Amino acid sequence: MALRIIFMGTPDFSVATLEALAEAGHELVAVYSQPPRPAGRRGLELVKSPVHQAAERLGIPVFTPVNFREEADRAAFRALNADVAVVVAYGLLLPEAILNGTRLGCYNGHASLLPRWRGAAPIQRAIMAGDDETGMMVMKMDKGLDTGPVALTARIAIGDTMTAGELHDALMKAGGALMAEAMAKLEAGDLPLTPQAENGVLYAAKIDKAETRIDFSRAARDVHNHIRGLSPFPGAWFELPVADKPERVKVLASERADETSTEAAGTVFDDRLTIVCGDGGAVRLVRLQKAGGKPLDAADFLRGTAVAAGQVIA
Repeated sequence: MALRIIFMGTPDFSVATLEALAEAGHELVAVYSQPPRPAGRRGLELVKSPVHQAAERLGIPVFTPVNFREEADRAAFRALNADVAVVVAYGLLLPEAILNGTRLGCYNGHASLLPRWRGAAPIQRAIMAGDDETGMMVMKMDKGLDTGPVALTARIAIGDTMTAGELHDALMKAGGALMAEAMAKLEAGDLPLTPQAENGVLYAAKIDKAETRIDFSRAARDVHNHIRGLSPFPGAWFELPVADKPERVKVLASERADETSTEAAGTVFDDRLTIVCGDGGAVRLVRLQKAGGKPLDAADFLRGTAVAAGQVIA
């Protein structure tokens, strides 16, 4: 028999798992998502989350509590009489009353190889750290932050030029299939649970705006990883003087360059936007975007913006 599932998620990343569970034939009794948020140019329009919109397309009731502090919200959750709750990027820490509010507990789809990169930004942090691989894990939730036992794992290699956006999409697809497999095993009473290792714990802190500026004094490898780990959002950036005023430029793609130089970090090495880094190596800026402009390949960017060899950017 199909499981009675409560699904809890908010962004685009979660939608693939919701759809995979629906396609597998489970009974999705409710969806929980973050409340609609102000959006639009003036911030006057309330916009439902991607999961909220997907649930409405699927005809599933949606609940959007701000938190679960009210007993009425906890009671409404229990009253759904679900077998299990599936959580993917919901955005709220769940109290024990919710973790224990279904017959079989709560299972989380997390985008890392736990215990490495517990927390809010595992995709970005894996790339920024230069990891060669990451993955999706299905774990049974407990009251800690991503500390519960792991059920299933899908590993994904991180290519040398892969951006956070590209890795996001690969993990999103893998996560939907993995959770569907986990729920099939849970339904059959055959889902293994393995405690996480005590060694190798790292926390993926939320990306802070203060760390998005590119520091060309770092090694070329680190600069490249920083750029691709923040692409496309929020975007790593530098400032370029335009008409005697500093203008912020996002870098959406880069590549390691073969060139080496003794010039100061941040020096433009050639007419291809190759930039010297702190270790004498260099990165080539491949795709850029000015504030308010559209993304451009480097050649198109240079047609509209003069950047001379020997210039220093920061």
